[in-house]
Amino acid sequence: MRIGVIGTGRIGTIHANTLSRHRDVGSLILTDADASRAQGLAHRLGETAAPGVEEIFRWGVDAVVITTATSAHAELIGRAARSGLPVFCEKPIALDLPGTLSAIAEVEAAGTVLQMGFQRRFDAGYRGAREAVRSGRLGRLHTVRALTSDQTPPPAAWLPLSGGLYRDTLIHDFDVLRWVTGREVADVYAAGSDAGPAMFRQADDVDTGAALLTLDDGTLATVTGARLNGAGYDVRMELAGELDQIVVGLDDRTPIASTEPTGPPAADKPWTGFLERFGPAYEAELNAFVEVVRGERPNPCDGREALQALCVAEACELSRRERRPVRLVEIAGGAARAFV
Repeated sequence: MRIGVIGTGRIGTIHANTLSRHRDVGSLILTDADASRAQGLAHRLGETAAPGVEEIFRWGVDAVVITTATSAHAELIGRAARSGLPVFCEKPIALDLPGTLSAIAEVEAAGTVLQMGFQRRFDAGYRGAREAVRSGRLGRLHTVRALTSDQTPPPAAWLPLSGGLYRDTLIHDFDVLRWVTGREVADVYAAGSDAGPAMFRQADDVDTGAALLTLDDGTLATVTGARLNGAGYDVRMELAGELDQIVVGLDDRTPIASTEPTGPPAADKPWTGFLERFGPAYEAELNAFVEVVRGERPNPCDGREALQALCVAEACELSRRERRPVRLVEIAGGAARAFV
């Protein structure tokens, strides 16, 4: 199997390393807007660098992995679909609903595969939480608390391109909330604060956000995010039911300290970022993609799943800006009509 990797930044490098040592992947073709970066990675891995995207498709590949800037995702997904190629793409498909819908429509018209990179679905902790909920271990689920806190913010230049805290960061929480609980979000009420560094205000973004989500069975969920969490990279999910309560992301590296005299000590080596925290999950999702391409398993996260997460993010952003509750039908209704 020959796979084209478009984009060799941080996550593209991780994915290329995973694929290069996979027993079912014979070779890679790598390309990047920074040609020297792609060439350097290709040299280290013993793979081939291409001058540009054109060569990826002209030289012939069996599948494509897209890890470029978000602005290029939808166009590349469409091109791969028209070429009959299965695609793995980092989230999101696009930063707006029209771009997302257009790309999904091209994939479905071509009958090809689009697997989205929501890596938390492959994390052992979240998989254990899903099993606990689905098995009935918790009883009736009544409360979910999810959070994602970055230790350091992204570069200022990235903020205007990111889509904002809800679309860029908390979209992972929205996706995994649906995946773990098996429920859809009915309505949201969101708020944000830009009281931190001026670069967030300049980008019309917030550095801290919170949302109250009501699921379609009445379960209440809170989702919070922060860009400047000095203690470390903190990603957790607590699920409380009538019979039991569990937590994802609580281990000896969780960047949190107890004030109780008999509480656990602070982590000696707290998590610092997502690549470190979710390393095994990133590898597992690419292994799954190879299996999908080989026809050995169904697609674990298709474009419509990504669309649902984006709809929740869009609802939260609308709620934050207009300071009001937003029902998902306001957002998802239009998306659903697009597929009729």
